Formats: sequence, structure tokens, C-alpha cells
Amino acid sequence: MSGFFKSSIGRKYAMALSAFFLMIFLLQHFAINILSVFSADAFNEASHFMGTFWIVQYIFQPILIFGVVYHFVMGFILEAKNRSARVKKYAKNNGGANSSWMSRNMIYSGLAILAFLVLHFIDFWIPEINTKYIQGDMSGLLADGEGYRYYEELTHKFVSPLRVGAYVIAFVFLSLHLLHGFSSAFQSAGISSMRKKKLQTFGKAYAIVLPLGFIIIALYHHFNH
Repeated sequence: MSGFFKSSIGRKYAMALSAFFLMIFLLQHFAINILSVFSADAFNEASHFMGTFWIVQYIFQPILIFGVVYHFVMGFILEAKNRSARVKKYAKNNGGANSSWMSRNMIYSGLAILAFLVLHFIDFWIPEINTKYIQGDMSGLLADGEGYRYYEELTHKFVSPLRVGAYVIAFVFLSLHLLHGFSSAFQSAGISSMRKKKLQTFGKAYAIVLPLGFIIIALYHHFNH
């Protein structure tokens, strides 16, 4: 088994598994965040549950962090090996004749997403860890004790047009990354060609609708803060 995951096919398969996991997480993350557009109370309740439920905090959260790190590290390894193989064995890539723009630039969209994740961690995850595990405040309440703090923290982050612009650009890159990554993950996992067309249609919808949804959330709170 270890030999399989050291092979090129094995690495791509493992990369696909981590991609599936992260795509499911994105759906869950969006489902909670979109609540903030419709109901501050519903968003606060969902955020507090996710932020205090022990299974989420001590099991799912470490798995998520591992999945993110693994996906990026394996992506960079595969990209380096693919570039080396093209230089040694293949003719020069002929642009769109051999592959799509998205597939040739996955490394750059990935780097843009990685930069966004650093910003996102600084904005939300690190302050959350500091509040709960360093300061020891698991209540989730505002400083005055009047209600939960999650909605206020979210809307505060989207006041700055520069930060909102960074989020919008990052989600555009996420869409480009997913347009190729979704179908590529299913192909690496060995999905039959009979289902390929349906998966491509679903993948395009996912890659466009989900990032667009996150953009709408950021813009909504920016213009309604």
C-alpha cells in the first residue's frame, strides 16, 4: 500500500481524495456563512455550535488542517514532477492545443488560494483560537455579554474595501482552480467515462456557484455594514 502512494498514480489518487474532502468542507462552510445574509441569530447559533462542539474542534478541525496542508504539499510535489517530466520527455506544451488554461496554471491559482488562506486564518481562525484556548473564553459572547460575537466579528472584517477586494479576487482564483480540479479529481479516482459528462456539468456548476456565493456574502456585508 505504501508503494502505491509513492507512485505517480498513487499520489494523484491521494490528491483526489484530499480534494473531495476539501470540496465537501467548502459546502459546509458556505452553508453556515450564507446564514449570515438571512439571519444574524441563525449564523451566531450555527457558529457557536461548530466552535464549541468537541467532535468538530478536536477531531474534524485537526483532520481539516491536515487535509489542507496535505493537498497543497502534494499539489506542489506533483507540479514539480510534472514540470520535470515535460522538460525531459515531452515536446514543448502547445498551449490550448494540449491542455486547458486552468490545467496549465493550477499551481498559480493554488498559490493565490494559499495566500488567501493565510489572510483568512489571520482574520478568523487565529483570533478564535486565541479567544477560546489562550484566554479560555468558550462562551462565544460579546464583551458586554449581550449575545454572541460571531456575526459582529464577521461583518467587521468586511468593512475594508481592500480586504473585500482580496476576498473577491481569491474566490475568482478558487473558481478557476475548481473548474479543472473537480473533473481532474474524479478522473484520478477512476470514475468511468460514462459518468464523465454529467460530472463535468456538475463540476462547472459547483466551481462557479460556490465561489460566487462566497463573493456575494462578502459584498453583502461590505455594503450593509
